Amino acid sequence: MAQQLQLSIGEAELKKLNDALEHGVSSELRTMLNTLPPADTAHLLESSPPKLRSLLWRLVDREQEGDVLQELSEEVRQFFLDQMNIAELKAITEGQDVDDIADLLQQLPGTITRQVLDSMNTQDRQRVEAVLAYPEDSAGGLMNTDTITVRPNNTVDVVLRYLRRHEDIPDTTDSLLVVNRRDEYIGRLPLTLLLTTDPCATVREVMLTDLDPIPADMEDTQVAQLFERQDLISAPVVNENGKLLGRITIDDVVDVIREEAEHSMMSMAGLDDDEDTFAPALRTARRRAVWLGFNLITAFIAASVIGLFQETIDKVVALAVLMPIVAGMGGNAGSQALTLVIRGMALGQISKPT
Repeated sequence: MAQQLQLSIGEAELKKLNDALEHGVSSELRTMLNTLPPADTAHLLESSPPKLRSLLWRLVDREQEGDVLQELSEEVRQFFLDQMNIAELKAITEGQDVDDIADLLQQLPGTITRQVLDSMNTQDRQRVEAVLAYPEDSAGGLMNTDTITVRPNNTVDVVLRYLRRHEDIPDTTDSLLVVNRRDEYIGRLPLTLLLTTDPCATVREVMLTDLDPIPADMEDTQVAQLFERQDLISAPVVNENGKLLGRITIDDVVDVIREEAEHSMMSMAGLDDDEDTFAPALRTARRRAVWLGFNLITAFIAASVIGLFQETIDKVVALAVLMPIVAGMGGNAGSQALTLVIRGMALGQISKPT
């Protein structure tokens, strides 16, 4: 089963993987697969045809499956989710971040989603449902409800003792979020300030109020632009009443930026940004038929216009030589203009007409 794989790992590891695939050494291949970072394993799966993809997936350890699924494109992820039963889906969601669980559940039928939610404890279920209540492409759909909050009247010493009681803190935590008794966001306390401030000072005295919270209904592209402009690592998310719902972290924003870039690039060719390289020909043909059909119609229109000037072309043969030049230059100019417009829209420099 020889299969040359292109992967962002070292040459030595790549050669070992290819040798194991060629000789069908499952145990050695399993060990190598599960020592790779989840992103590299996902890339390996996406770079493999369906039969080999299914074989490799069976070799991925159960505790690694959730992390690998998060790194896959939506179409390939759906390929694996469709093959899982309820018990496997429940196992995959254990230990995952709330926003990552929500991303998985949004690709499942409603009845299966409800069964997975019912298998969770009350606290986890409520957190996931809070994210699922918002569209996937909104700040509420991006946020993670796993946050650490403090009250403004506490002293820095009390906050430090409170943190020491935790076994760990949420990933990408750069600030603690300050809320009042009604859980309304009023400021943030960066960890750098917390560690360098007089322990007797109160949170209210040292907290920062320079960062406005993000409304839960803000579009994800606007969130990405906000993070880019203000160089944020994380930002609080609030509802319409100012109540803190969760926070958005830079790793989720990077995913939004990457997906938006892929969408813009693939849309120029009429392709889906989640297109699977190894998708069946029939499915691919259905997706591209509309775009190719539209191009075919415009080509016939252009040909008919040229036909109206047939007599002129017969008299001035040089026009026939100029036609492909004009068409080529027009296509290139159009592609450049389209690229600039898409870039301007992505950067917020061009807005939709009101």
